[in-house]
Amino acid sequence: MTTISIIGSGKMGAAIAEVAVRAGAEVQIVKRSAASASAARPGFTYGALGDRLTGDLVVLAVPYSAYPGILERYRDQLGEKVVIDISNPIDFSTYDELLSPADSSTAAELAQQLPEGAAVVKAFNVNLGDTLVSGTNGTTPTTVLIAGDYADAKQQVAALIEDAGMRAVDAGPLTRARELEAMGFLQIIMAALGKTRYETGFALLP
Repeated sequence: MTTISIIGSGKMGAAIAEVAVRAGAEVQIVKRSAASASAARPGFTYGALGDRLTGDLVVLAVPYSAYPGILERYRDQLGEKVVIDISNPIDFSTYDELLSPADSSTAAELAQQLPEGAAVVKAFNVNLGDTLVSGTNGTTPTTVLIAGDYADAKQQVAALIEDAGMRAVDAGPLTRARELEAMGFLQIIMAALGKTRYETGFALLP
């Protein structure tokens, strides 16, 4: 059985938890603290930051600005996991630029800070949460683009996505994460401006 730890209990964390449930995975939700206000759902295991990560897949469903604190607690553990980076490092004060380096990405920066051989996969950042919960984007199954340097890690993430009834498309090596973050940036901006709906967003047709 696939096991997955999701660090973060916000909208995207909850949406990816729904994906994991549809895929038949065992889910651990790691909240900021045991007193966090997010409601508990039967069937999930809950923990607080600092607790041991039980999943083979670990989703960082927190803002990129929170990554240093996550790494402080979990760097060694993450070196043994498939780490899924879903972040879009947007300057939300201006909605005008990406905060990651011009020649890099949050996924690449994360990989550099983890132990050698850590398997970082960029995924879910081009998907709005509602399309993950429904499994559809308009009239088509939701497509999740993934990028990474380790074939086995990407296969594990793709299997989770496909077992949840969605479509996984390999966008290439981790260097493609920069383009995925640009797509995520554009999609969020267009939704914020009312040009697209949060229930749909960009779709990749078969």
